[in-house]
Amino acid sequence: MLPLVFIGRALPPRESTSSRPDWAQADPARIARMLQRALARPTGGWYVLDATDRIGERRARGFLVEGLRLVAWRRDGQLWAAPASCPHMGASLEGACVQGGRLVCPWHGLRLGPEGRGNWKPLPTHDDGVLAWVRLDQPGEVSSDRPVLPSRPASPTLIGVIRRDARCAPADVIANRLDPWHGVHFHPHSFARLRVVDEADDHITVRVAYRALGPLVVEVDARFETPSARCIVMTIERGEGEGSVVETHATPLEPGRTAIVEATIATSDRPGFRLLQPLRALLRRFIEKRAERLWIDDAAYCERLAYLRTARPKSSAEASHSQDAHHGIGRAADHDERERTAPA
Repeated sequence: MLPLVFIGRALPPRESTSSRPDWAQADPARIARMLQRALARPTGGWYVLDATDRIGERRARGFLVEGLRLVAWRRDGQLWAAPASCPHMGASLEGACVQGGRLVCPWHGLRLGPEGRGNWKPLPTHDDGVLAWVRLDQPGEVSSDRPVLPSRPASPTLIGVIRRDARCAPADVIANRLDPWHGVHFHPHSFARLRVVDEADDHITVRVAYRALGPLVVEVDARFETPSARCIVMTIERGEGEGSVVETHATPLEPGRTAIVEATIATSDRPGFRLLQPLRALLRRFIEKRAERLWIDDAAYCERLAYLRTARPKSSAEASHSQDAHHGIGRAADHDERERTAPA
């Protein structure tokens, strides 16, 4: 194996929090404590749908959120969302034409707009310029006027957004990101080296060497923290791309299914970064391809967590291991799932 060649800004020396092997540092009880703290943070009732530019003005796009069928569209550039069932005779409005900013029911041509009709009423939405959001007012949760947004870099930026469904709970997605110790072992194609250099109950900071090409790697310090119960953010604190963020949002579709929506917002103070702006479309695809590759692996990780939490072990040995290794994480995820699906 070729020795690693570090490119980009050199980082000052920094000690690891532990010299123990990764499997020993990845303590399920510690991850569970961090997860429980994250799940207690308010969301304001907001859910990410997808990248803002993937919802247009010609046709309504269908979404499933918390077991509810919704449609989203634009009217004069403004984001709108509403129930996906026509109030007349229940026709699906997914894919319905938008004319003059109004949905046109495909069955009988009923036009539906911002004023609503009967019990059919538009829902609160928010467009932050990167992601499209909808608010569902849930029992026991205090609604807010805007979603909880992490700090993002100012222009110029390069942005990529991916969406992938997984058979798991939102808590499993957050738990995945609260376990950085799996990075090098599970993603050898992307990470060459990773050490935890700072951790507390509300954040983890890692020094990670990203693979650029062959033996070439870029090393950065990246901090993970959870601004809300369904979001975890990685911010580059030192190194190339300082200030760049990766937001991972977990939107519950229905019990046992979650949409993972991840936005990468890259920035740099390098003079040449501005020269890349005309290539935004090409570079966006590159950013999204890398994120998609990681989430092929991590979706499997999340689905395995869900399986260990819900499946009946086949042997006493497996049962013992499952209880010891995943009791805390599973209990936090199960509690979150029960809270979201409890009847009003």
